[in-house]
Amino acid sequence: MLVKVCGMRSLPQIDSLSKNADFIGFIFYEKSSRYVQTTHDNGHSKKVGVFVNESIPNILEKVKSEALDYVQLHGSENADFCEEIQKTIPVIKAFGIDESFQFSILKSYSGHVSYFLFDTKTEQHGGSGNQFNWQLLQNYKLETPFFLSGGINPTSIEELKKISHPKLIGIDINSGFENSPANKNIEQIKQFIDEIKS
Repeated sequence: MLVKVCGMRSLPQIDSLSKNADFIGFIFYEKSSRYVQTTHDNGHSKKVGVFVNESIPNILEKVKSEALDYVQLHGSENADFCEEIQKTIPVIKAFGIDESFQFSILKSYSGHVSYFLFDTKTEQHGGSGNQFNWQLLQNYKLETPFFLSGGINPTSIEELKKISHPKLIGIDINSGFENSPANKNIEQIKQFIDEIKS
């Protein structure tokens, strides 16, 4: 199981996860309380730039200047937009999930993104700390692997391990492991990663 730690900013904290986290997410969305202007390479974790309704030129400029490994699109970007970015760098396309979400809309994105990310639907484009109904994942029938996000915290291990969906490839954690926005509880994260990967 892959683990992505999103919304990081502290260089010492990022370095401390060099042997643990598969991905580190850097949020380039100015309205986020976890907004960053630059990234940091810890020598192990893949760097993911998170964007919300940003222009293609601006995204590709950040990809180049920050040597990103992945781009995560967390806004209302359509399949054509994703395809254009995917020509340069692997794309993780995020969707906010609630009881009314129609998984059929994902068909147009298939083949144009590397991963989906299923988060709790919120006006803030993620980071709400709330969990959606994971039973809804049974409605996902496509081949593109996905990350699960939204309201995951240190007490979620047992419930996460009950999920048997064949396309669940990773867990995305953020606010459930924070002392304050972008200030992570590193020991909790390390313990979570050890348990989820065991």
